[in-house]
Parts: sequence; structure tokens; C-alpha cells
Amino acid sequence: MKHILIISIIFASLFSKQVFASENKESEAEKPFNVKEMIMHHLKDAHDWHILDYKKSDGSEVVVSIPLPIIVFANGKLDIFMSSQFEHGKKLVDKGENKYIIHHDVIYLADENGGLKIETNGEEEKILNAKPLDFSITKNVFAMLIVSIVILWIFISVAKAYKKRPGRPKGLQALMEPLIMFVKDDIAYPNLGHKTDKFLPFLLSVFFFIFFNNLFGIIPFFPGGANVTGNIAVTMTLAIFSFLMINVNGNKHYWKHTLWMPGIPTFVRPILAVVEVMGMFVKPVALTIRLFANITAGHIIILSLVGLIFIFKSLAMAPVTFLFVIFMNVLEFLVAFLQAYVFTMLSALFIGMAVEEPEHGH
Repeated sequence: MKHILIISIIFASLFSKQVFASENKESEAEKPFNVKEMIMHHLKDAHDWHILDYKKSDGSEVVVSIPLPIIVFANGKLDIFMSSQFEHGKKLVDKGENKYIIHHDVIYLADENGGLKIETNGEEEKILNAKPLDFSITKNVFAMLIVSIVILWIFISVAKAYKKRPGRPKGLQALMEPLIMFVKDDIAYPNLGHKTDKFLPFLLSVFFFIFFNNLFGIIPFFPGGANVTGNIAVTMTLAIFSFLMINVNGNKHYWKHTLWMPGIPTFVRPILAVVEVMGMFVKPVALTIRLFANITAGHIIILSLVGLIFIFKSLAMAPVTFLFVIFMNVLEFLVAFLQAYVFTMLSALFIGMAVEEPEHGH
């Protein structure tokens, strides 16, 4: 609990600095503080990893960030360069036939004048420039690579430890064993029975991938802070893997009950087949939205609490907000585990339904 409080305090202080900095910029331009814009800025993916902003003695602003690889395809040409060449949106990147410009973290092909064609409709703006195919290593992708390396390191270390001292867990091995046994005994076995060993590697991979990405998302500084599991593309990909595991391993009994339900009148079977096939696709959609919505909601609540200081324009709100942010960060540790558990448990349940053998005599 001590470590949780320390991390929460660091998060609150670092984030408050960022928000105060953005508030100072807004006040200089005499614009009202936009809570929605601030929240969306911190939730969305990015082509570089922002660290901090500061001002020099001469008043010029310096943005410190980690550049990431930009990989784009346009006009039959693949271009690769670092995001630092954009100079935080201030510069156009010239790659011969293709000229790229970044606006609100979206890459466009620059027009003949080297700029953007913007069509405004009230407060909304529409960019008319064409977009290249973007395969860049973004902040979320880079965060997933870091987490994957951490997971590999942990499990390779634990595997080596078991070879040296089987039955006598110690250190990292002792820390990980309860979690591994929890996934096996409380998630996999109740749903899969004697087929647990076949699907356990998949379920362990899903559980720890979600769990560690959730934990890293709570950390406010590099290599944390990326909203990986709050990105619907990531949760959808995880759900697709579960969908494939369910239906590729579905047995004859599963497909018979899905496509041609036995024991009911023939004229009703096509109707039920349509319903069952729809249900096949509803399952991954439910997995996608549940994980995405819960993680995103947690981040939005924390960001909204910090934004209260500037909505009320009073530092008197700071202590109250600070306490609520600490409470929410502690709660996020629980949510990080809970959402990994729910996704893995439902995946195991759906796989178990697909591979379940009919009872004797039925």
C-alpha cells in the first residue's frame, strides 16, 4: 500500500504540472480551459512519447519527448523516418515525391503549397488533404513492445527458477506462482476441465498481457502512461484471438447446436441458427467493449477530477482533487487486475462451451 500511495502522489504531482502548464498557455491566449480537449489529448495515441514541457529563461518553450519511427505508404512509395523530423508539428517532412505534415497527431500529405486545406463548419474543422497508409510505431505500439519484453523476461526467469528449485518458490518465482495458479485453478480448470492444459498457454498470455498493460498505464512517467487497453483496436484484436480460439476448436457438438439445433421442430431451426450465429459475433464484441470502456472510464474520471481545479478556477479545490486522484489510482490497481480476470474468465467460459463434450446418453 505504501508503494501505491507513492506512485499515486507522483502521478498527481506530475499530471498537475502538465495541466497547470496547459492552463498557463490558455490564459496567455485568453482562451477558456477546455476539459474535453485535455482529456482526449491524454487518452489518444501519439507518434511520439511526450515526457515534459518547460520554458527557457528567454521564454521559449521546450518540449521533451521520445521520437518514434514513422512508417507511411503513399503514391506507391514506402517512407520511413523519425517523428522528431516533424519538430512537434512545426515542420513539413519532404521525402521527394511525398511531403508529409502532422496535424493533431494525424499524418497528411501536404498540398502543393506545403500546407493543409482546412474546411471549417462552425467549431468543427475538416481536413481535405489525403492521408497516407500509416504503419507507424506509435506510443501504444511501443508500450506493448515494452510490456511484451517485460513479460518474456519475467516468465523466462521464472521458468529457469523452477528448473533450479522445483517446489521451493523464491523471489520473483514466489511472486508469480500465486497468479499463475489462480489463472489455472480458478479460471481455466472450472471452465475447461481435463482440456485445461491445451488452452492454458493462451489464457495465461491474455491475462498477463492485459494485466501488465493495465499496470503500466497507471504509471504516469516513461515507460508507463500509455492508454493501451483503453484503445479499442487493441481490445478488438484480443477479442478476435478469443473468437478464433473458440470457433477453430469448436467440436461437432458445438457446431451442430449452433447451425442445426437438435430436438426442436425443423421449421424453427433456421431461425435459431441465425440467432446462434449472431451470438458467435456478439461474444467478441462484448469482450472488446467491456475492456475498452472500463479502462477508458477510469482514465476519464482521474483526468476529470484534476480538471475540476481549472473549472472552478480555485486552488482550494487542489487538496480535494489530490485526495480523489490518489483514491482513484488505488482503485485503478484493483481494476487492472479485475479487467484482466474478467476478459480471461469469459474467454475460458466461451472456449469451454465450444469444446464441451455431450453427456453420456445425449
